[in-house]
Amino acid sequence: MADAIWVLSGWVGGTAAAGLLCAAMARGRVRWLWLATALLLMVAYDVLLTRGYGSIPLDFGASEWNWEGKALAAALSLGVAALLGFRRSGVTLRQYRTGWPGALALSAVLVAVYLGLALYFPTEPADADTLAFQLTMPGLDEELFYRGVLLVMLNEAFGRPLSVLGAPMGWGALVSSFAFGLTHALGYADGGFSVDATALALTGLPALLLVWIREKTGSVVLPVLLHNFGNSIYHLV
Repeated sequence: MADAIWVLSGWVGGTAAAGLLCAAMARGRVRWLWLATALLLMVAYDVLLTRGYGSIPLDFGASEWNWEGKALAAALSLGVAALLGFRRSGVTLRQYRTGWPGALALSAVLVAVYLGLALYFPTEPADADTLAFQLTMPGLDEELFYRGVLLVMLNEAFGRPLSVLGAPMGWGALVSSFAFGLTHALGYADGGFSVDATALALTGLPALLLVWIREKTGSVVLPVLLHNFGNSIYHLV
């Protein structure tokens, strides 16, 4: 548990540092309460994702995957989305029609990249439990959080002053993508932190593209589908 707390502190602290750097770049034009709330949300998310670091007695049955923690984390995101507004948080099936051509074009590129990587790095066939998990939970949980409610809070903190190929974006897109990459790259062992730069790049950069798709369409639907495709295709080819 102690190591998990250290990892949490590194994840939130690293994201806070990225936020402060972006605030400096934005010349202090930041709504600090929203940034602080986003960081607190990250703490709550981690607590539920880890089932209170093992203290929450929730068990869906025999599985090597964290169905319970993912379900709790997704429930948190949905609860926060209800407070912020589902459509505002991207939790909607409605899409911006003008955003579809660009979003679908980028989605096709990502599908091709994921498929190519899966063919180049083949893995053993997955069992039913693994396949069911990868087809559902990673995208549902992580997109609702990172490209949903966390992005909303960071956008409120930094604004979205730029139009990137028709999608409104700002420093919040970078901070949320960095947070996503860092959670996959950060480790703690033997009293010290480690960061896998390759893992940070291979998760953070695609996360930024998923932010663009979410902003372009106004919904997390495509990011959820792409996320789950990217996770599961390795077990299908």
